[in-house]
Amino acid sequence: MSTALGIDVGGTKVALRLSSGFHATFTWPDSSTAQQDLALLGSHVRGLEFDAVGVAMPATMDGSGRVTAWPTRPSWIGLDLRAELLRMLAPATVRVADDGDLAAVAEADAAGCADVVYLGVGTGIGGGAVVGGRPCPGPTRGSCEVGHMIVERAGPRCDCGRSGCLQAVASGAATLRRAGVTFDELRDGWLARDARAVSAVRESCAALAAAAVSLGELFRPALTIVGGGFAAGLPGFVETVAEHTAALGRPGHPPAPVRAATLGGLSSLHGALLLARAAD
Repeated sequence: MSTALGIDVGGTKVALRLSSGFHATFTWPDSSTAQQDLALLGSHVRGLEFDAVGVAMPATMDGSGRVTAWPTRPSWIGLDLRAELLRMLAPATVRVADDGDLAAVAEADAAGCADVVYLGVGTGIGGGAVVGGRPCPGPTRGSCEVGHMIVERAGPRCDCGRSGCLQAVASGAATLRRAGVTFDELRDGWLARDARAVSAVRESCAALAAAAVSLGELFRPALTIVGGGFAAGLPGFVETVAEHTAALGRPGHPPAPVRAATLGGLSSLHGALLLARAAD
């Protein structure tokens, strides 16, 4: 039986998982070139046995597999990532897809639901939509950039250059900036019902609810799933998003129920494994 490898490439760390059970993570150096990053990835992959690989990527890529935008690791811009991965991982079959799309597919699979909207709240915001069991709009038409939906026209500037993107308002980084605290301080304040922490978190939850309802009007999902490390780290966060979402219903069109992710912070990694198995 063949072995699949899932690789979840993040802006700060990388996770690897084999279908046989092996799991590992490592952190990118703060300042390094794309080639140095790839060499580090190669050193962690070397010695593993696999036949098919699925890679979850947060960067924007063109149809040929070249990186066109990645604000957190700008040295990768212009990199022919597909060619580099094929060289590094040969002779395995390699497929690459957007991490938000893969997380959505993995969460839909775990929930046993064919129509899902997924919002992943971490340092940034990723996510995607699954319609009829397939990611939408589909691999040939690019990814579903949930984090760059505009939810506040006069909102803060996003790292993409626009103002008011969901990521600029409701990501973990944005929430911490608004509160002016570290994550541990925010969590403690949220649990203690400190006014500043509560205000910062609820503002993010309200923006996420606006995005969930807007996506619901387009895709008519049966379920909205909220995941990501930041969301998972704040007890009651998903319930607060659900509360705000329910309040935005309109007559005859109640929003889809909001639930916490089944896979926690590993959604994209599980999605990468599913992608690898599909390539096998």
